[in-house]
Amino acid sequence: MFDFFSARRPSTLASKAMIATSHPLSTSVGHEILAKGGNAVDAAIAAVAVQCVVDPLMTGIGGDCFALYAPKGGKVKALNGSGRAPAAATVEALKAAGLTDEIPQTSPHAVTIPGAISGWCLLHKDHGSLPMEQLFARAIDYAENGYPVTPRVAMDWAANADTVAGDKHAAALFLPDGKPPVVGQTHAQPLLAARLRDIAAKGAAGFYEGEVAAKMAAHLQSLGGLHTEADFNEGRDQAHWVDPIATRYGDHDVYECPPNGQGLAALLILRILSRFDMGKGLSEADRIHLHAEATKLGYHHRDALISDPATCPDVVETLLSDEVVDALAARIDMRRALPPTLWDEPEHKDTIYLCVVDEQGNALSFINSIFHGFGSTRLDPTTGVLFHSRGASFRLIEGHPNAIAPRKRPMHTIIPGMLCKDGTAVMPFGVMGGHYQAAGHAAFLSGVLDLGMGIQEAMDAPRSFAHDGVLDIEPGVSEEARAVLASRGHVLALQKSPIGGSQAIHICPASGLLSGGSDSRKDGMALGF
Repeated sequence: MFDFFSARRPSTLASKAMIATSHPLSTSVGHEILAKGGNAVDAAIAAVAVQCVVDPLMTGIGGDCFALYAPKGGKVKALNGSGRAPAAATVEALKAAGLTDEIPQTSPHAVTIPGAISGWCLLHKDHGSLPMEQLFARAIDYAENGYPVTPRVAMDWAANADTVAGDKHAAALFLPDGKPPVVGQTHAQPLLAARLRDIAAKGAAGFYEGEVAAKMAAHLQSLGGLHTEADFNEGRDQAHWVDPIATRYGDHDVYECPPNGQGLAALLILRILSRFDMGKGLSEADRIHLHAEATKLGYHHRDALISDPATCPDVVETLLSDEVVDALAARIDMRRALPPTLWDEPEHKDTIYLCVVDEQGNALSFINSIFHGFGSTRLDPTTGVLFHSRGASFRLIEGHPNAIAPRKRPMHTIIPGMLCKDGTAVMPFGVMGGHYQAAGHAAFLSGVLDLGMGIQEAMDAPRSFAHDGVLDIEPGVSEEARAVLASRGHVLALQKSPIGGSQAIHICPASGLLSGGSDSRKDGMALGF
């Protein structure tokens, strides 16, 4: 029985349709679209458009997206809506521009051609049912007339205020009166409303062609970027459908998008964990330890091998093979932590994820991101587009699989997930949190499948994340577990802000009952009918 004194909430139940997002206004508009007869794709596009307005430091039309779509009774298909580097981008060119080891968040070179709008439009063309004008109506209204800033958004906004202050155009929009807005304060983005109207009327061409594209390219060039109008023109059709990748975990199949996303790392972590008994007999410390060690191994191989699929052939088959998984699992010592040198990538946390199941039984797992908080912080004052910073993932090492190159996609952290059983989709799910996402997918699924947790319960459980030589833990991890972990060599870092966020909707194969959750670490909710 649910503990109603826990200060937590139970999973949301519905019988026909459901949407779960990390913002109440996004959930509300998605629910509205579903109630008016829209399908899962319609609801997702309406919801993400709203979130690009009301959660501007986490997502935007100047970012990228990925999706997993499972039509009722059909096979899961994956959408890659990530953007490419400019045609003139090379390691040599960026080093000549003064960069050395990394591409900074605020550098114009961190901006790849945004892929989100290409992805939205392809998804809508192939599977949407309602007109874009209807789907964007709420988002346009919020952008033009304002929206109230919610508590978690306000907290994150304040935490990123110093960074966004570095761009005078972004500061003028996002720091009214020189300060981040507080909870309940109304904020508006009129130019973003105009962009959404362009896209609703013209489709992807309204973003990637004509005056808008020319202005975006010119602004990035003024900052030293290598972007051209032709790069934006090519970006119109850059989104495309691909075959998903999958692995078996228990009696379920877990689907992820293939590289250039890090979904392969999530599958590798799950494959490693499958070599251990992750059931209820495991102690809290042992569970966290195993997850940390599998994460280190998975992310080490992610960073060494995953990039644009054109530069990492056969990596999926190799990493998920029994031979590799058995060898990696054998490296885990339950008494000692693996050395921290296995992964030293910087951590990034900013993304939004949502999922939808409609009355027809179609399921959509969808993620949209500008990477860092406020992306690159580079805002074009003539179009109102805030550009993401996904190019910061590129390496400036000649010969590295993820080295920047013309028209190349970087390794991506954003990953939607889909759980299937007996060939049928039973749960679109996702975990936000930048680099944490692959580790988060594995932890959430283990909670549901190994421990039998409810959807909301599994996502509200205390989190941990091994990265950069430390093991981040949330306050909910017990003192006893902390002591055991420290004795095994883990360097613990107690977090003052939550690790990630998540949404999921489970579909009962027998009854069709929908059970959804939206992470209490965010402002959102799951809502259905």
